[in-house]
Amino acid sequence: MSSTSTVQSQGGGENPSASQQASKISTVSPVLIPYLKDVALRKRELHPTQLALFRAFCESKYNTSQSATEGKQADLSHGNSLDFNAFLDFMTSSCSNVLGPIAECDLEHPISNYFISSSHNTYLTGNQLYSNSSTEAYKNVLLRGCRCIEIDVWDGEPRSMKNENDLVDEERGTFRSHLRSSLVTHLSRRKKDDASPTPSVASQDDSLSMPSPWVSASTVTRAEPRVLHGHTLTKDVSFRDVCTAIRDAAFVSSDLPLIVSLEVHTGPEQQEIMVEIMNETWKTMLVNFPVSERNGLPLLAHLKHKILVKVKHAGAIVDKDPRSVTSQRIRSSSPSDSEDQSVSADRKTETRKSKIIEALSALGVYTSGYHFKSLNGPEAQIPTHVFSLSESKLMEVHQNSGPLLFSHNRNFLMRAFPSGMRVSSSNLDPAIFWRKGVQMVALNWQKLDAGMMLNEGMFAGGDGWILKPKGYREQREEGKRSFEHSQTDAITHKSLDLTIEVFGGQDIPLPEEGDKAESFHPYLKCELHVEKPEERTGAPIEGGGRSKDGEHKRRTKSGKGVEPDFGGESLEFLKITEAILHGIVDSNQGLLLHLTFLNPQPERWYFGATPLPPKPIHRSTGSQSAFWC
Repeated sequence: MSSTSTVQSQGGGENPSASQQASKISTVSPVLIPYLKDVALRKRELHPTQLALFRAFCESKYNTSQSATEGKQADLSHGNSLDFNAFLDFMTSSCSNVLGPIAECDLEHPISNYFISSSHNTYLTGNQLYSNSSTEAYKNVLLRGCRCIEIDVWDGEPRSMKNENDLVDEERGTFRSHLRSSLVTHLSRRKKDDASPTPSVASQDDSLSMPSPWVSASTVTRAEPRVLHGHTLTKDVSFRDVCTAIRDAAFVSSDLPLIVSLEVHTGPEQQEIMVEIMNETWKTMLVNFPVSERNGLPLLAHLKHKILVKVKHAGAIVDKDPRSVTSQRIRSSSPSDSEDQSVSADRKTETRKSKIIEALSALGVYTSGYHFKSLNGPEAQIPTHVFSLSESKLMEVHQNSGPLLFSHNRNFLMRAFPSGMRVSSSNLDPAIFWRKGVQMVALNWQKLDAGMMLNEGMFAGGDGWILKPKGYREQREEGKRSFEHSQTDAITHKSLDLTIEVFGGQDIPLPEEGDKAESFHPYLKCELHVEKPEERTGAPIEGGGRSKDGEHKRRTKSGKGVEPDFGGESLEFLKITEAILHGIVDSNQGLLLHLTFLNPQPERWYFGATPLPPKPIHRSTGSQSAFWC
């Protein structure tokens, strides 16, 4: 099979038609012809699935009957050139895509029964501290298949007459000197905290003390809300422009619903303007009343071409936890990532008034945000509630309430987001959180790293919504939800023996302009990301949710040039069950194949140098890049 990718499909899973277009190849390198002839001559067996796909391809393209196609396939063993050309047509078409055929998504399930391709701090174009905010960032992720985006909204005021560039330069100078000392102080605190066994209560303020963004005092015209990463030097963009960009790109790549996660830092007046802008811009796209009479969350099929607003609940917030002795707010370096950061109140019942106005809260029809206190609280039973938890908080809940966390996510929505300390826009390991049943694992799409590659593996060729395995979905007994199954017994685990035979590559781009092909030595590395035994038992997971290399790695020998010949080298992953379960879990539970990921990464080597970081193969005008396996 051939495996290609494009700049436009760096992650998230674009729509099937776009994926098919991206995987077509018009020419085949001479290096690969002998291997393909061996397959056509049956010297190398074609997998039954591929054989069926080839027959279907011939029927479609050449209008042949099933019997004629079978005869054509039988003739391949005689080396007929016409048939070989048909086989080349097949191998260079989207039908031979390494992803295989994409099954049509079943839309007749509640929306909590799907994994959703999600973005964190969508508005940013780069790092989390001083990159720009842009409407193009929203268009980019939406066209790449993202179905859950984030908007951080702050009070807006008209600009002053002073040159904005001068103001930005002044702030950047102050910020750089301030950031240096703040980072040193903050990191030293983290080292001290990590060294302590188990701190009973988090510090009052464990965040970077950053200068607030500049705003004007002028009120000549009406101020409208703006979008930016608060308490940093990220440049803002207007909320109205963001809503317009979302409207224009929301349903180009997919007709399935889009979730807009609002982090609201505005006052009541600006919230009124937000509601006005969303109603004016999104109109009938906006879900502002129930779309069906079904109790609980609606079926996915009922929400096509609809925008769901996720916003905090506006009702009175009652803190009542007799086990708690202190009340405090843990402040995050990312103000937008604060929903899970409250440690509950004192011995008395305390009622706090919500800062969200009713008109805005009412837009959260099926996605109403609540502060997370526990999985046993009354808010955790509200059908439309959504908990947003940071990667570290989720790991804590996993250790304290692992089975309950999994059961909760079979029936209700949850969102996970990266740590506020990921200032370079790096990512967590989404697979760990998907296996916990978390529907929306928000990633920093600004950076193509291992986390985003896994996101591509999950959603590529789909429409941004993937139906969970059966044991991960809502189960009802006598009309009531079942909370009995855990991650351990929710699905059948199996062992895995996997062999990948690598033929060669074609038109592999050189790492830097001016490099010579004769000094270019690429190789292919494959990583297998599998479920860790600790994920099932509730034990601490090594590295937490941090993204890292796959647990099992294989790589080819180094080839040469932009069309390397790997000689049919085999990469074998054998007896994976024993490797990951030895001495910890009974071997009959095996490997969770539904949420296991193979990540092939082309890498480049030079004589006397270490391997460069993995980079995606991309296709430029007039060039088609591929590894053939």
